[in-house]
Amino acid sequence: MSASNAYDLVIVGGTAGGLSVAVSSLRSGLGLIRIIESSNCVAFPELVGDNLLDVGYGESVTSIERLDNDLVVNTNRMAYRTKACLIADRLAMPDWSPPISVASSERVHIDTIPEHVEEQDVLVVGYTDHAIELAATLANAGASVVLAAGGMDVGRLAPAADNALRRLERERRATLLYRSVPDQIGEVKGFPMAFFDDRRTPDLQFDYVVFSSSRQTLTPQDVGLSEEALATGQVWFLGEPDESLTELVPASGGAPIPIPTAPGWCIGTKIAQACFPDVDLEHRTSVVQQRRRNTAAISELRDEYYNATITHFEPTHSDLWVLRVRPDHGETNHQPGQYASLGLGFWEDRIDDAEDASLDDRWEKLIRRSYSISSRMFDEYGYLTDESSSDELEFYIVLVPPTPDNVPALTPRLALKRPGDRIYLGPKVAGRYTLDSVIDPESTVVFFSTGTGEAPQNAMVVELLRKGHSGPIVSAVSVRKWADLGYAEQHRTLERRYQNYHYLPLPTREDDIAKQYMQDVVRNEVFENRFGITLDPDRTNVFLCGNPSMIGLPEKNEAGEEEFPEVVGVVQLLTERGFTLDRRKQPGNVHYEEYW
Repeated sequence: MSASNAYDLVIVGGTAGGLSVAVSSLRSGLGLIRIIESSNCVAFPELVGDNLLDVGYGESVTSIERLDNDLVVNTNRMAYRTKACLIADRLAMPDWSPPISVASSERVHIDTIPEHVEEQDVLVVGYTDHAIELAATLANAGASVVLAAGGMDVGRLAPAADNALRRLERERRATLLYRSVPDQIGEVKGFPMAFFDDRRTPDLQFDYVVFSSSRQTLTPQDVGLSEEALATGQVWFLGEPDESLTELVPASGGAPIPIPTAPGWCIGTKIAQACFPDVDLEHRTSVVQQRRRNTAAISELRDEYYNATITHFEPTHSDLWVLRVRPDHGETNHQPGQYASLGLGFWEDRIDDAEDASLDDRWEKLIRRSYSISSRMFDEYGYLTDESSSDELEFYIVLVPPTPDNVPALTPRLALKRPGDRIYLGPKVAGRYTLDSVIDPESTVVFFSTGTGEAPQNAMVVELLRKGHSGPIVSAVSVRKWADLGYAEQHRTLERRYQNYHYLPLPTREDDIAKQYMQDVVRNEVFENRFGITLDPDRTNVFLCGNPSMIGLPEKNEAGEEEFPEVVGVVQLLTERGFTLDRRKQPGNVHYEEYW
């Protein structure tokens, strides 16, 4: 067949990498670009209309040949003459299987989208562009998506995948677990159950689980690439450099021909440098750098990333704040004790003069940190709050100062925010640090916290009192100064209203009170002496949140045996009294949340 109008670039495959190259190449000044897609949809369909992309759906490449100084890409429908060609399609590895134990189930899929997923809970496991493609397809189909992306390097994603990921977060259509992956997929009552190996992510049950497999780069034989066409250096393959694909030995026995290969995050630049020397990449980069710092660019970035509004910002003092956040979309339902993530861009100003490492490279990126959800304790009418009916989330946050070894990124920027300012809020809340273990309403519940570690305890205390818990409740909070007790007035009000509730603030750097740490409270029987409460392991649940030294978790030594740290923590003191540490598949009555 005769070749159609000449193109600058033909891209085989509407993947995240292929779409990224198409969009960036158009913006760099290339003229005609054609995407060949064998299915009826590209990875992110919204990019087609937004960028007026030229896509041939239902087309499959049959061969690629050389014609003078150009290429001819033949498909099952047409022939395209082009200056360059990118093979962006990648294949699933046929022998790939999940690297974890997976119960045999029709509800566990690899690389395929289940039918009828609307309003279904689906877990996607993977950390690559392809995992994001699957998550976006499921979200567009109406599924409630969780992406377990432990190990994901956002900086190496194709730009189209990175943008899709941000959009899913901004619109709260998917929950992103950046550091978590399940270590086992079991089955409970016919549905897959994901068991996570990190303490902060609860075991979750889903309607479906979809694994994103490792992908392999196509070979020249897969697309009918002739030796003459490959020798031009104008055909590129999307994927990490692969030793098996770095060169092709010609049938004629001549010198090996290199196969140009590059990952999606840089292949567009590689193609432009090799095939389009007239594209002024240095000028384009300079323009982008200048654009980044102007007010309009910051406004665009805020619109792109932020999905919530700060509705309340009350400083306890200059370095300690209570703030509330209302999302634009989605629910705020959570269990007391759980956490959510907040974020601001590196483009935001800092309150200090510290310099962020590699700021130029990170300027357009988002800083995310997890914070336990607190509680305002009383509503505007003076009643205990029912956070289940609130459309806001409350957080209790301290400013982290810079040190020679650590330059904090988020709190120095958050310090400058006020009500009405925009912020990023993670799609959903999570965490296993909850009141699920408190079953007996007459049992004793004790909370130990340091600093802003009291945030989840505040929500728990309110929940217990609101539901009529009649047993003793004690909240002990260790801080440096009296001024660091942001919720002291609310706790005192609770004490006056509820005879079974006791509040024990413990400043360690005030002249009017003897220094006492949480370990001293346990050793010296402070609860029994002051409140008549005994730490009885048969009747008591203890919750610990804050400084890891206060908690004092045991760790395994080289022999595989658990040892407590040299500095004795509350956990060791309690276990010596007969308490047991609450762990996965081994319930106990000492529950912990490391706040940093």
